[in-house]
Amino acid sequence: MDNRFLHIHPKDNILVALQDIPEGTDIYHDNMTIPIPKKVKAKHKFALSPIKKDALVYMYGSIVGKALVPIQIGEAITTENLVHAAANYQVEDQQWNFTPPNIDAFKNRTFMGYHRKDGSVGTANYWLVIPLVFCENRNVEVLKTALLKPLGYKSSSDDIISTETLIQHYRNRSSKEDFLQSNILKPEIPNTDEQVFPNVDGIKFLTHDGGCGGIRQDSDTLCNLLAGYITNPNVAGATVLSLGCQNAQIPILEDAINKRDAQFSKPLVILEQQQSKSEQHFIEDAVKQTFLGLIEANKIKRAPAPLNKLTLGLECGGSDGFSGISANPALGHVSDMLVALGASTVLAEFPELNGVEQELLNRCESKENAKKFAGLMQTYAKRAEEVGSGFENNPSPGNIKDGLITDAMKSAGAAKKGGTSTITDVLDYTEPVTKKGLNLLCTPGNDVESTTGLAGSGCTIICFTTGLGTPTGNPIAPTIKIASNTQLSERMADIIDFNTGGIIEAKATIESKGEELLEYIIAVASGEKIPNAVRLGQDDFIPWKRGISL
Repeated sequence: MDNRFLHIHPKDNILVALQDIPEGTDIYHDNMTIPIPKKVKAKHKFALSPIKKDALVYMYGSIVGKALVPIQIGEAITTENLVHAAANYQVEDQQWNFTPPNIDAFKNRTFMGYHRKDGSVGTANYWLVIPLVFCENRNVEVLKTALLKPLGYKSSSDDIISTETLIQHYRNRSSKEDFLQSNILKPEIPNTDEQVFPNVDGIKFLTHDGGCGGIRQDSDTLCNLLAGYITNPNVAGATVLSLGCQNAQIPILEDAINKRDAQFSKPLVILEQQQSKSEQHFIEDAVKQTFLGLIEANKIKRAPAPLNKLTLGLECGGSDGFSGISANPALGHVSDMLVALGASTVLAEFPELNGVEQELLNRCESKENAKKFAGLMQTYAKRAEEVGSGFENNPSPGNIKDGLITDAMKSAGAAKKGGTSTITDVLDYTEPVTKKGLNLLCTPGNDVESTTGLAGSGCTIICFTTGLGTPTGNPIAPTIKIASNTQLSERMADIIDFNTGGIIEAKATIESKGEELLEYIIAVASGEKIPNAVRLGQDDFIPWKRGISL
């Protein structure tokens, strides 16, 4: 077998270069010779046979584009010769046959989690401080200063740079070269302060620019999202700061919490500034009541839980031409294993399912779910077109540079994160996960808006595949970064947690890497391994706004 390229699906009329293929090389595949007229870079695609102008191009067995000009055999696929095209889809009567993978090694496995009164189990135990409106962001920051270091928690804003060194260079009138060559990185010092509340993994301070000024639907959605965070199994309790006059009113939040958990019993502090004597009194009250809440949160300890209590978010970002071959299918195998074990997995980013809708529709357990998915996709696509940016504009410059030429090509690889299992539920943004099995969740392709939505719907761990690298994380759901290639894993070792590059190098299989990844997930869920995004304090939180600002 030639390890320089890959033919993914029998229907495909393009091949993937697994390494740089020089100009003038002859490739041999399926008893035919393919001459390479110009260099094809690793991760990029080239024609398996001559492709006529306007002919459809297939990858992963799906339509991923249409030829703008004739493409000769062996020629690289680029934005100059290929344009986005995707297959049409419709809801049909379909029975999907899912063949579960072998799960013998994981059947009786457990993780050490935090058991909640509603029967859910968290992989972490956080306290939240949340503003109902952007006007309270400053007060959230004041609380952060008042609580983090005194209680023994490391802050992501702790100094890592010695600016004093640059100041000294300036005073000494040093040269530009001295400035640039000076080492101003401070060594990472472990937090030696004893945590006052050792069973509370951290206090997370969320800020945002919503809650007022936009349409009522956006403030209602924000309340639903925040309710999702408060009721997430990874959260022990929360402090909510309200101004008082904003659109996102306290009763809306309380109602959203009640709809998710009618027997909600976590400690919850809700304070309204316009009912307080002064800002100082407001902050003082918030600190005191939060401290009392932390005392209650600290009473909870990790205990064994079956793997079916996990809810895993499936995410990708900074994807490259290898993502759909290594990292995504390995994560898809994890999803299939967890589904077979009775857990829940959640595939998001609807713009990155463009072109694979029919397969996903066919996998829906019920026709009702299929109709809901088709409706959400059609509405999303229409709204994108109305503002002059359809799904075909989704690939980023980084995606294109590393071989993902069209949105359909990107989507066909991104969908591999969802494995092959039956889709048990389809959720709109902020709707909670209530069913075991694979769920589809409507979120944007924007990494942080999507991970924010995954945690808001109940995900307790997020697996995030990447080919280019990104530091993105989430405040409450530990986020595991999975590299599609070894070069990235080595280059950004401080950000990447798990490498699937061995699949590209023919040193590992999708199945073996999937099993290895599930072992890592169990360790993270048990608090035995700390993902880099958690270590770095990458607490990214961006609610999705769907409306205009009024």
